[in-house]
Amino acid sequence: MRSIDVALDALDAAVGLVAAADIDELPAPARFAAIERLEKAVRRQVAVSHAQITHLERYEGCPPISIVLADVLRISRSAAKRRLRDAEQLTARTSLTGEPLPALLPATATAWQAGDLDGEHVRVIQTFFKDLPDHVGPADVEKAERSLAEHAVNLRPDQLEKVADRLATHLNPDGKYSEEDRARKRGFLWCGSQRPDGMSVGKLIADPVLRAQLDALFAKTAAPEPDDVRSHAQRQHDALADLVRSRLGDPKLGQHNGLPVTMIVTTTLQELQRRAGHAVTAGGTLIPITDLIRAATPSYNYLAVFDGVTGKSLWLGRSKRLASADQRIMLLAKYRGCSAPGCTVNGYNSQVHHAAKDWKHGGNTDVDDMTLACKCDNLLVENEGWTTRQRPDGQTHWAPPPGVPLRGGVNDYHHPERLLPKDDEKD
Repeated sequence: MRSIDVALDALDAAVGLVAAADIDELPAPARFAAIERLEKAVRRQVAVSHAQITHLERYEGCPPISIVLADVLRISRSAAKRRLRDAEQLTARTSLTGEPLPALLPATATAWQAGDLDGEHVRVIQTFFKDLPDHVGPADVEKAERSLAEHAVNLRPDQLEKVADRLATHLNPDGKYSEEDRARKRGFLWCGSQRPDGMSVGKLIADPVLRAQLDALFAKTAAPEPDDVRSHAQRQHDALADLVRSRLGDPKLGQHNGLPVTMIVTTTLQELQRRAGHAVTAGGTLIPITDLIRAATPSYNYLAVFDGVTGKSLWLGRSKRLASADQRIMLLAKYRGCSAPGCTVNGYNSQVHHAAKDWKHGGNTDVDDMTLACKCDNLLVENEGWTTRQRPDGQTHWAPPPGVPLRGGVNDYHHPERLLPKDDEKD
């Protein structure tokens, strides 16, 4: 038996012994000490796991390592990317000539491997260096990393964050940041999924110019009106919504994946008639039917309507007639995103893929023979040996080549309703 298998078997046995042990036989203070030892052991296992990740390699037929890691470990893809990034920073490296090199965060790596740090400690240290301006010299950077690692061994993450903030001020007392420093921090992200009430929270880090431009825009478009009961924040939200609405469908924006830059929305005839339920956009956003009806006219948006019982397409509203565009809209409405199992790429960022037979091999450009696939998964079929086929129910089945540690199947990520019990299955 291979040494790694022997070691993992021993680890499984040890975990079983710990789980079966009776902590109640210890006096109350000693129970905390036992939990502390267990926590340190868990942290050491995490550090070992991260070190082993650096030995993973992409091979023929495999998607990027982060995607495979996420599916094999059943963790989110963002968590898999974070583990890979942690492994790169906290594991010893090798130069191109084979010489050993220390970890990028050497002091932090030593404490991490000893089980003295939690993932939250590491996040604090990583954020500190991410926000540090470029003009801070290498000697100060090295000293700061060593200092933070030493403090992290004795402090909670929230306490360490206070130390990191004070240290950042000490290294940059004048608050001096270059254009490159600011540009590196700019961005906009949605914070998680839509909330149960349909609302979404986003985080905007604006550079000085964007902030100034928004201030000028809101001074006019978000100014209070007589008898206006909206709050300042609500007026700014509505002004931004008006700006986006006026731009969607504008020919000056060009096209995205063969379609005008606008919303693609899917719903059923039954929901429209009841004026209840939710429509789904090609970006995966849920829109209440009442909001959809209110926003429908005037509109440059595309609306695909299906029979909620048979799934048959009934109607496609469009601003102009384009056969290839119509097919893409129906695919967006049907699949909502990449059809590869577990893929999270939404419809707006997916490509049309011939599922039954590739076009260059005689496949037909018929909507029933096509599906959606992101650029990465499309290349898996073209170059890496993956195969796709259309099932009788219209879903796309993906199959990996032999030896790839991923399961084939269909993608339910964009259709969570499939995983819920049907009305006749409910208690």
